Amino acid sequence: MVPMSEETSLNAYGNHVGTAPRPPTNPHGDIERFRHCVDEYISKADELEQRVNEAVEYYATKKQVNNPKGISRCKGKEKKKAGVANNCRINNNDNNLAGWNRKEALCTKRMQELMRQFGTIMKQITQLKGAEPFMNPVDVESLGLDDYYEVIDRPMDFSTIKKKMEAKDDSGYKNVREIYADVRLVFTNAMTYNDEGSHYHVMAKTLLEKFEHKWLQLLPKVVEEEKRQKEASQTLANMQIVQETAYVEMVEDTNIELDELILHLEELKELVVQKCRKMSSEEKRKLGADICSLPAEDIHKALVIIAESNYSSYKPQDEVEIHMDAQRESTLWKLKFFLKESLELQAKNSAGKVDDNLKKRKKDICFSGNCKKEK
Repeated sequence: MVPMSEETSLNAYGNHVGTAPRPPTNPHGDIERFRHCVDEYISKADELEQRVNEAVEYYATKKQVNNPKGISRCKGKEKKKAGVANNCRINNNDNNLAGWNRKEALCTKRMQELMRQFGTIMKQITQLKGAEPFMNPVDVESLGLDDYYEVIDRPMDFSTIKKKMEAKDDSGYKNVREIYADVRLVFTNAMTYNDEGSHYHVMAKTLLEKFEHKWLQLLPKVVEEEKRQKEASQTLANMQIVQETAYVEMVEDTNIELDELILHLEELKELVVQKCRKMSSEEKRKLGADICSLPAEDIHKALVIIAESNYSSYKPQDEVEIHMDAQRESTLWKLKFFLKESLELQAKNSAGKVDDNLKKRKKDICFSGNCKKEK
């Protein structure tokens, strides 16, 4: 912690700089309050980082997400005031998500039931007299139907429909109307290829009429389910729009709060500087001389610290003159702490090199035959 003077008073310890309170009488208490502020800012920074990570994850997986996450948002009247930590945040609403999953499960169950009922209708039709020719694909070669594929664009039969109904992958039917269309195609193909008065044309027309009659009995349930699915799709689309809007607002709010946090940190730094013991001219002179004696890499780092403190960028030059008297107190203390860390690191590295040299020398002595074996 930077040494504190007892002459200046602290303006504030919260999120905003306010009217200066009575001069503190306990320097150690000031330090604890400063530490408390830093802890609060670190906590706030962690919170903002969590929000940023959440937004990054959302946008990275947006195209892959099929089910919506629930949205829970709250708006406070003091949205932009510091100290309001949880306004305008996005939370995963477990109740909404669980409710959506339940609706989706019920929808799937109802569709499976419609599929089962349609399967019963199809079984009844295929068991009727005259249905045998439509059970398998038309054997074009053995029947000599050379023009069959010129007349029929899409052949269909009940064995093909059954396989597609039993498929577990994306090749299967997605809804009952798709199966209905293929069953009709079985009969309309036969009616299209065969003459109106032929046996196959008559049987196809008869079976189609019976099938349509049974289909009309199931149709109201199909229409009702389609209506529910349409409403569910619209609900999903609305939830996704709300979710994306919420994330956009969250990102904007996070940027605002991040700017405020940076401002508060600068204010806190200024308050700390007011408490700093000012360096004497001799201390500044020695600090400058010690920095100039550092390795080139560390001198570069020190110049970067100075540039950042003056809100400018450092451009490497062959020769740079540092005016220590022109630097702010906060910059001087940053340089002092940097110098201390640099010298400690140099001492540690030097000790390591000495140790390595001793080990190497001992090894060389051993190789030369002068090292005694330990018993």
